[in-house]
Amino acid sequence: MPILRVALNIPVDTLFDYIADEADENDIGLRVCVPFGKKKVTGIILDICSDSDVPLEKLKYIICIFREIPPLSSELLALLRFCSNYYHHPLGMVVMNSLPGKIRNNKPVSFKGTVNHTGFVLTEAGRKIDIATIPSRNTLKRRLWTVLQNEQLLTLRQARDISPRAVTILKGWLDKGWLEEAIETGSDSIKKIVPELTEEQSVAVAAITDKFKQFETWLLHGITGSGKTEVYLRLIDRALKENIQTLVLIPEISLTPQLETVFRNRFTASRIVSLHSGLNDTERLTGWLQAQQGRADIILGTRLAVFTPAPRLGLIIVDEEQDSSFKQQDGLRYSARDLAIFRARQMQIPVVLGSATPSLETYYNVLSGKYRCLRLSSRAVRNAVLPPVECIDMRSEKTADGLSARLIHAIGKCLDRQLQCLIFINRRGYAPVLLCPSCGWAAVCQRCSSRLVVHLQDKRLSCHHCGHQEYFPRACPQCGNQDMIPFGRGTQRIEEALATQFPLARIQRIDRDSIRRKNSWQTILQAIHRQEIDILVGTQLLAKGHDFPNLALVGILGSDRSLYSTDFRAGERLFTQLMQVAGRAGRAAVSGSVLVQTEFPRHPLYQALRQHDYDVLAESMLAERKMAGFPPYVYQALLRAEAHNLTRVLDFLGAAQKIAYSHHAGVEIFDPVPAYMARLKGMERAHLLVQSRSRGKLQSFLTRWCEQLSALTAFKVRWVLDVDPIEF
Repeated sequence: MPILRVALNIPVDTLFDYIADEADENDIGLRVCVPFGKKKVTGIILDICSDSDVPLEKLKYIICIFREIPPLSSELLALLRFCSNYYHHPLGMVVMNSLPGKIRNNKPVSFKGTVNHTGFVLTEAGRKIDIATIPSRNTLKRRLWTVLQNEQLLTLRQARDISPRAVTILKGWLDKGWLEEAIETGSDSIKKIVPELTEEQSVAVAAITDKFKQFETWLLHGITGSGKTEVYLRLIDRALKENIQTLVLIPEISLTPQLETVFRNRFTASRIVSLHSGLNDTERLTGWLQAQQGRADIILGTRLAVFTPAPRLGLIIVDEEQDSSFKQQDGLRYSARDLAIFRARQMQIPVVLGSATPSLETYYNVLSGKYRCLRLSSRAVRNAVLPPVECIDMRSEKTADGLSARLIHAIGKCLDRQLQCLIFINRRGYAPVLLCPSCGWAAVCQRCSSRLVVHLQDKRLSCHHCGHQEYFPRACPQCGNQDMIPFGRGTQRIEEALATQFPLARIQRIDRDSIRRKNSWQTILQAIHRQEIDILVGTQLLAKGHDFPNLALVGILGSDRSLYSTDFRAGERLFTQLMQVAGRAGRAAVSGSVLVQTEFPRHPLYQALRQHDYDVLAESMLAERKMAGFPPYVYQALLRAEAHNLTRVLDFLGAAQKIAYSHHAGVEIFDPVPAYMARLKGMERAHLLVQSRSRGKLQSFLTRWCEQLSALTAFKVRWVLDVDPIEF
């Protein structure tokens, strides 16, 4: 009698055995509905055997096996097992949480046929229509018509990105006979104008394609604007010709529509699916199924897409590989970049890591010969050069609402030339704190160890960590003083200051508050490219991946804060961020410049920024890390714990430390300490760090340690093990 070993979404690191009358080895990887306590739950069959450690009379029968979609492949199950073992997270939770939501319920998967993406093309009658016949006030219709004339094929997704009303207009034109429906086929029938590769791009493409069907980790180290995306496109084109799938991972959901548009414009007849948290359950399921069935040629997604099934997978690309967004920060704390490398090695295919400022771990692997490096040291657009970077010494500068006279003058000159400016301050809101000048009271969050941020436009105080909001106080709750002072500056305050200095300028603030509404980000991006915006004020949302041809000036405010950080990665992150945002200027025919307001103009980080020299700073940081015993010279794991009482948390970590000392050969164990943000969302937090110079010794230690930690139930705390942590 077959016994199924089933992975369930249960926080216990074990598989559960069930009896099935009719099951065989071909059912491994299929969904199954089973009784669990008083509930019915769905799991994945991971093994089929003939015996069990549980007495046969105590085993329950399965309810049903779902066979309407193919099983998860053995390669994908191996990836999930590795993920569970390396990050020490229950296998059932790893498997089930990698799946779309509609697959995790107790119902058969019902879906419409996964036909290729439908779009519209002009008919013969449509080509004879003059755009002048469309009234100038109908800007949306004119824009759609221009796209149809220029692009030849307009997909439904592209139309919806332009406007929610676009599809209705297109269907009206379809009824008039001006358009006809087009269904993408498996080959590119519409030839696109493909830019000529630079010499460095050609070398990079040739090197990777020469070893296309074997495992190799390639670092594509290219300065901002050097054409890394074009290299990706050429590699994907090669993959399409060989009938293999490509998985492209990107860090931010805000970059997905832009990169997807680039891919769709280049590969008009290829099947592209996009997987990210912005999709609803049906959209995510449809894309996932297209990938699993081999119908999708290109899979574009954020970190969770690393688990997407792809039977023809032959190439993996990780764009902006240094980005911390690739590391999940709750639940299963996995690194999508590292799992992508493991998956490529598992399948013996190439993986390309792209970055202008690689993570120090990746840079170290290049120096040690583990990864191969390809460099793009010049910009792809002819005559486009990296912008000069100048530091404004704020110790001797007078400011007007945080803006130096030199920066204000530079913005004025830029506006006179009808060019765009970007003012970067990585702090949203009006001011980071509300102070009482009389008694020193500050508005703090009662649920977190943080101060409330002033949002003056909404007349609210907001915590950016837990989302708690309060109304603006009429007076100081401590002394009654009515003259409260917003202290510091955020994007809203800088936007207000710029509006005062340049009343005729069209200013657009871009942060998580301003793009909260659906499609607002796409609308703003389109306005930028149409040059309907003069000054951009934004956070890190603007720092990477965007190409603004008319942007001539970047001003950077408030970057010195990171120089005071206790996080040993703060300098690396700051340099990456500044290099990225500086790279937005001068990417096309327009020359650019960068002004950084700082009190430390001679700091080595700013000196490296002025020289656009990542290598010098990276080698210096690596030397410091080697002396201090920090990654990548050691491997770390952080035991995080939280409860409503800090004493209980520290007692638990103290007990965990005693257990660790019993088998810590080759592993260094530190004392428990409160987290940098000791209270978050009402929970008190602390952690305990362990590290080793040997990854194998650390993993062996963690396996034994986790088994014993699971027995420490009397403390009533929530704990999680964070392997390779990037935040403390």
